[in-house]
Amino acid sequence: MNTPALADELAGCVSPATVIRRDEPLAGHTTLRVGGPADAYVEPASEADLAAILNFCGARAISFFILGRGSNLLVRDGGFRGVVICLAHPNFAKIEVAGDRLHCGAGAKLKALVMEAKRQSLGGLEFLEGIPGSVGGALRMNAGAMGGATFDVVESVRFMDRAGNIHERARAELPVEYRACRLFMENLALAAVFKGVPTPLAEIEAKLNDFNRRRWEVQPTKPSAGCTFKNPAEIPAGQLIDELGLKGTRVGGAVVAPEHGNFLVNDGGATAAEVLKLIALLQAAARAARGIALCPEVEIIGENR
Repeated sequence: MNTPALADELAGCVSPATVIRRDEPLAGHTTLRVGGPADAYVEPASEADLAAILNFCGARAISFFILGRGSNLLVRDGGFRGVVICLAHPNFAKIEVAGDRLHCGAGAKLKALVMEAKRQSLGGLEFLEGIPGSVGGALRMNAGAMGGATFDVVESVRFMDRAGNIHERARAELPVEYRACRLFMENLALAAVFKGVPTPLAEIEAKLNDFNRRRWEVQPTKPSAGCTFKNPAEIPAGQLIDELGLKGTRVGGAVVAPEHGNFLVNDGGATAAEVLKLIALLQAAARAARGIALCPEVEIIGENR
């Protein structure tokens, strides 16, 4: 199906409040700032519109991808053939508090979640504040930092299957692992309940300040996708890359950050192809020098140009 026809047919399946754009450049939707266009980019206005989009794609065997805030993501230069769905509408970003529970839509920013928890004097979620992602992305990747992980503080999730049916599941029933929750490889996160711990405001602020200080001491300010590789069992990926003397290694505009070996940054004008070449270079060096396989943590989608 050509792009105009795809977008036009989609528009006929959803409410007027849903945003649909053709040939949408995805570089601007990722924190690494690289990547080609999506045939169609959609921001559903409701769960009903989301279900209609999924049914549309399923009936026509059209590929789709759920985009959060674009961290931990590398889009190839040829872009994505199909539909990119982003839960950016305010209806998917609500945060409601009930006691020590925070009910959060998948489109809510992690920073907004942490700030609401702080306003309610609920601690335990501070580690999420510096992760530049959404609740949905954090659930999919079991995102973590500062020794904490998303599912450490999740009590239950609400999700939609590819047929548009809605389900709920408790944390104990979920297949959670390091930097992944396989449930969301095939299903779409809609919301989650996070459990906080009543904590004095001063303690929460102190922890947030400490985490922010530690983060910016070691993380680059230039565009990146976050940590590129999962940490092998033998050694943290960043430490390994540092010990191999590979900080500052460059392929075009893609560079291993001098601040942290597990961050690849866009030094200006980088292409996805250059980032992929740099990833392959680091993997080959780790395998040759230490016999260690570096597995990408960043999700890679789309087609080469």
